[in-house]
Amino acid sequence: MTDAIERLVNLALFFADARGTVTAEQARAQVAGYSVGQDESAFIRMFERDKDDLRKAGLTILADDEGNYRLDRAATFSTPIELDAGETAAIRTVAAALADDASFPYATDLRLALAKVTAQIDAPGVHATSRLADESPERQGADVATLSAAAATGKRVSFGYTNTAGVSAPHEIEPYGLFLHDGRWYLVGRDTGKDQVRTYTVSRMRSVSTNSAAPKTPDFARPDDFDVARFVRLPFQFGASARSFEAVVRFDPPAMWRAHILCAGQGVLTPDGQGALWTVEAHSDAALLRFVLENGPGLSVVSPPELAQALRTGLGAVEVLHG
Repeated sequence: MTDAIERLVNLALFFADARGTVTAEQARAQVAGYSVGQDESAFIRMFERDKDDLRKAGLTILADDEGNYRLDRAATFSTPIELDAGETAAIRTVAAALADDASFPYATDLRLALAKVTAQIDAPGVHATSRLADESPERQGADVATLSAAAATGKRVSFGYTNTAGVSAPHEIEPYGLFLHDGRWYLVGRDTGKDQVRTYTVSRMRSVSTNSAAPKTPDFARPDDFDVARFVRLPFQFGASARSFEAVVRFDPPAMWRAHILCAGQGVLTPDGQGALWTVEAHSDAALLRFVLENGPGLSVVSPPELAQALRTGLGAVEVLHG
């Protein structure tokens, strides 16, 4: 946990534990992260930023004319929360594992949310055994945190992007939303240069930055009817629509239990007595083959025939190589 995040969590707990009003000087003296010897004006600026961040996280902090502060519990906590020892332990364990996951972009939000629930949100010795993102997890986690903050505040972002054809170019995007699928994060937003809403793979981005001009003024308004669920696709469905083709993939009986999960609501799954045939739109033959291989055995390509042959040839070569 960075010093700034730790200070925010400590300040949240300070307000939550207070039984009356508190002052800035009391926070300075009692909250770990503030230096007693810090310049007065620097402390006030830091304290004001921290209070703003806590308010954004859902903590309602009230102030009076005399410089006293208090947490409005009725506005902060929707209903009383009662957790038994087992539930508290489960929350702490899951939270600690996620906070230890470098690819989890919302560690700060998680810690601040849990500060509303319990003062003991750290579970020592608990580490993430898996990661949300399986490709460049640290970078994806950091970039998604930046993109999420920009989407929430309506600020444009810029980044370099390398598409599936290997072509790199700069992009300026109005970020609408993000989703995670199969270990990869995706951004949906309007490309200002193309004036089109597109989906971008976060792991293909470089040097993600947020427009720093007028930081408290939004650059755009997200469309009221935007729903990120409409943009969720499978890995082989990204790319130019001009390259789209219909593919048919067979699920053998042993793989049928995974079929609905792997199809993710895309295409049509038709049982045929020998498993099922999945008819689905694809935009990349290489990505489709990778999907079938990564999720096999029990999956095979039926159509297009040249793709089915390429899969058989590749598997045959592997079998010969490894005996």
